Parts: sequence; C-alpha cells; structure tokens
Amino acid sequence: MFKKLKNIDTAFRHVRGFSIAFLAACVLLTSFAVYKSYEASGRASQRIFILANGKTLEAFAADRKDNIPVEAKDHIRTFHRLFFSLDPDDKVIQDNINKALYLADASARRMYGNLKEAGYFTNIIAGNISQEITVDSISLDVNQYPYHFRCFATEQIIRSSSVLTRSLVTEGFLRNVARSENNSHGFLIERLETIENKDIKVQNR
Repeated sequence: MFKKLKNIDTAFRHVRGFSIAFLAACVLLTSFAVYKSYEASGRASQRIFILANGKTLEAFAADRKDNIPVEAKDHIRTFHRLFFSLDPDDKVIQDNINKALYLADASARRMYGNLKEAGYFTNIIAGNISQEITVDSISLDVNQYPYHFRCFATEQIIRSSSVLTRSLVTEGFLRNVARSENNSHGFLIERLETIENKDIKVQNR
C-alpha cells in the first residue's frame, strides 16, 4: 500500500512539474507573440503610402531630429522664395508676403515695412518689373540652438529693357514652433538680417 502511495506521489510530482513547465512555455510563447505583434505594428505605423499623379509612393516616418537639416533648409528656401520673388501685381505680392511672414518673426515684418515705406513694391508694380530669386546654398549650424543660418542667393530683376543680377546674402536663426497649415515645417526665422545685396551684372534685352 505504501508503495502505491509513493507511486501516486511520484506521479503527482511529475504531473505538477510537467504542468509548470508547460505553463512557463505558454507564458514565454505568448510574451514573444505579443512582443512581435507590437514590433510589427510599430514598423507598419512608420510606413505610409502617398498617391501622387496616379502612382502609389511609399514614405517612411522618421524622428524630427533626423530631418532637421532638410526641413530647416526647405523652410529658409520657402521663406526667401515667397518674400523676394515678386511680380508686378499687388495682390500676388501681398499674398506671398503674408505667407512669408508666417515663417518669420518681427524682423521680417520690419524688413517688409522698410521696403514698403521706401516705395519698393510700388516701383515694382509701376515699372512692370519681375524679381526672381534662386537660393544657391544655405549654411546651417544645428549644433547650437536656436540654429544659425546664412543663405546665399541670386536675384534677377527683370525689366522690359534689361535684366539686373544681384547677389543676396541673409542670415538669422531658427527656433522650433508648432506645425500648422501656415507653417508646415514648424520653424520660425528670427533676427533676420540682409548681409549683402549688391549688383553683379546688367544684361540688355
């Protein structure tokens, strides 16, 4: 009888050991499956698809710090294009300037006020002059915040009789702000200054 009880006790210990091992294996397998599902979900959330011109393009999400140089330079380039590219149309000028002023602080507004007071935009309209800007390069320091930049650009002032080419160099700082419909990059240009704005050449038309 004692032998039977001993066998039952041994069998119970075996069953209990097997049950514990099986439960531990189930917990490990479930934990691994949950981890992998979260990992797959995270990878999927970093992939988006964009429909452009009837074609599906895949894009990947990235941390903002990885894109600071690219986004900052595009912000600077967009501001200069809106602020300095002018056509002899008061509404077009005003619309572009208003868009540009969302991208910069009061220093850009002061620059606009000075140009307006000097009759610059009036002369553009009265003389049927177009002004086009090409950003040649942008120097950006992302090691210190706010980020200092210097923008090197070429302006072409197109009149009916000639084309004047000018060299334009500006500098300022960028700080982070909330992204919005009017400021998609989430930067604001501060302490904007014109370092150089000089004639290079004149071509007769």
